[in-house]
Amino acid sequence: MQITGSTELLMIIGDPIQQVRAPEVFNRVFREAGVDAVLIPAWIQGRDVTGFVYSTFEMKNMRGMLVTIPHKVSVMGTLTSHDRLAGVAGAVNAVRRAENGTLDGAFFDGLGFVGGLDHYNIAYVGKRILIVGSGGSASAIAASLADSGAAHIALYDPVAGKAAELAGRIHDAFGVPVVAAASSDAAGFDLVVNATPLGMNPGDAMPFDTDRLESHAAVLDILMKNQPTPLVRAVRARGLQAEPGFEMLIQQTPYYLEFFGFAELARQVRTDASSLRRLIYPPELL
Repeated sequence: MQITGSTELLMIIGDPIQQVRAPEVFNRVFREAGVDAVLIPAWIQGRDVTGFVYSTFEMKNMRGMLVTIPHKVSVMGTLTSHDRLAGVAGAVNAVRRAENGTLDGAFFDGLGFVGGLDHYNIAYVGKRILIVGSGGSASAIAASLADSGAAHIALYDPVAGKAAELAGRIHDAFGVPVVAAASSDAAGFDLVVNATPLGMNPGDAMPFDTDRLESHAAVLDILMKNQPTPLVRAVRARGLQAEPGFEMLIQQTPYYLEFFGFAELARQVRTDASSLRRLIYPPELL
């Protein structure tokens, strides 16, 4: 990839940033299509986020910004406008400069997650779903599932009140039963989602007891690092379906590309994302 004075810039911010796979995916798309653009990672701490976002978009060749943990909520404060899912979730993962110079945001995690379920043929319409975690990604996932026909959604977070506040917002927005769970007990659910960082590092505790899963249940572990995680391995050892978070990224990539003005690239990825899967899936999960 040749960087020139005409190269358009995109950035992904997080703390830490080493776990992200988006630069590999987007730069492969740009390179294969011959587009003069590049996505670079930036490790930004929380106290610096607001100033960094504003100053970054002073660059006239900054096409857009992706946002990952833990900044998806705090970046909302820099925006003048955002899409409906971002408003419900209270977080964003994409920012662009509007024509009038203000910042506009969107949240694609949930759309990518639901697209991943479709790719894996995992049912969610009319199903009971447990989401472990209630941070930015969990918020988007819950909102999109509520908007896509889930029958019942339970949210668990060890921080008192956090899951209940999110559950109330999503219930009010979509009218679907959404509750705060008292524990991460997976019994009684058709689909269980790990939307926590647990499993990213060696020695992490399991996000829930896999022995409590129903015999028909499926599990999605949205982590991009250390896949297959101990959770995915344990669920598969029981003969149940467990999938990693890679498809969530692949499925939301076209939404990002459209949002940043690359409509033709979005169409190409929707038509054939096989090269991206070969790029980021480990062989045993491909």
